[in-house]
Amino acid sequence: MARALMTESASVEPEDVRIIRALQIAPRASFAAIASALGLTEGAVNRRYRRLRADGVIRVAGVVNPGALGQSRWLVRLRCRPGSVAAIAEALAKRADVNWVALSAAGCEITCATQSRTREQREDLLGQRLPRTAAVIDINAFAMLRQFLGGRGHYWSALEGTLSPEEESALGSGGPPFTEFPVVTREPLRLTPDDEKMLDALAADGRASLVDLATAADLTPGRVSRRLAVLLQHRVVHIDVEIAAAALGYHARANLWLRVHPSAVKGAGRTLAREPEVAFVAAISGPWNIHAVAHCRDLDELFEFTSDRIGSLTGLQSMEVSPVLRHVKQAGTRLSDDGLLQPSSARARR
Repeated sequence: MARALMTESASVEPEDVRIIRALQIAPRASFAAIASALGLTEGAVNRRYRRLRADGVIRVAGVVNPGALGQSRWLVRLRCRPGSVAAIAEALAKRADVNWVALSAAGCEITCATQSRTREQREDLLGQRLPRTAAVIDINAFAMLRQFLGGRGHYWSALEGTLSPEEESALGSGGPPFTEFPVVTREPLRLTPDDEKMLDALAADGRASLVDLATAADLTPGRVSRRLAVLLQHRVVHIDVEIAAAALGYHARANLWLRVHPSAVKGAGRTLAREPEVAFVAAISGPWNIHAVAHCRDLDELFEFTSDRIGSLTGLQSMEVSPVLRHVKQAGTRLSDDGLLQPSSARARR
């Protein structure tokens, strides 16, 4: 895996942010289309995009949703013995069925999200491997029951207003790309071997051309185009624009665990989904019935956000704010020094 680290010298300019926003709206749009919508040259968009990737600021990747395949998703909180957290977090981050890993500020807790593609895979992790790890003191696993924001909704609200309505329209914006839906579909789709090959190629590079995807899946570009449209429509995969939060000035991140009156869970989840600081929110099983991830510019902004806007949520009974010390993995992408790591096989494409 090639290391692409975000350094202090990696500056993100206003035009870079506009390009990031354009990619959120149309992640597979050509550089020419983005340039036309933003009033830039194709060469400028190409150069800026490649630099943002090389500096570890953004990564475009296809992320599979196991819920569309009939599999549940879980959040896991691990309390570990001092000195063992980093090693366990790294081991979890290496697993393909764990797509999000964070260390809490307390230094002895790991929060991770599993996206197991099979029940056997999930049971092996939650029922066998983690409980047998001597350094793990306590495990709490929570099933995701309803997702209110996530996937391509990540950072959508935070960058709202970066482009004019006309620029967004030119990119094909039809409103927010993420809508609330059940975590596990009642009519799962079955993947073919060709689908798996195509999804593997998209995981390495969400902007891979139809020709490259066709080569990977041993299909024609036309068949790949039609099949990809089906997989996107059924939410089997979404093209995610993953962003290094610190590059945009968001230095205070936190897991929010909320206990809300059962009758207010839907309303609270939908309200949180509209907050620009919130990157993910879902209803979960267990004593905390809502989990959210917040990104703020500093701890003072985190305090103001949680005390004023979240504190006034209808039905809120209690809340735990758990600041994140370090993200190890997010949306399937590894991080190092707050920069996103690009897979060695991924190449910048049009």
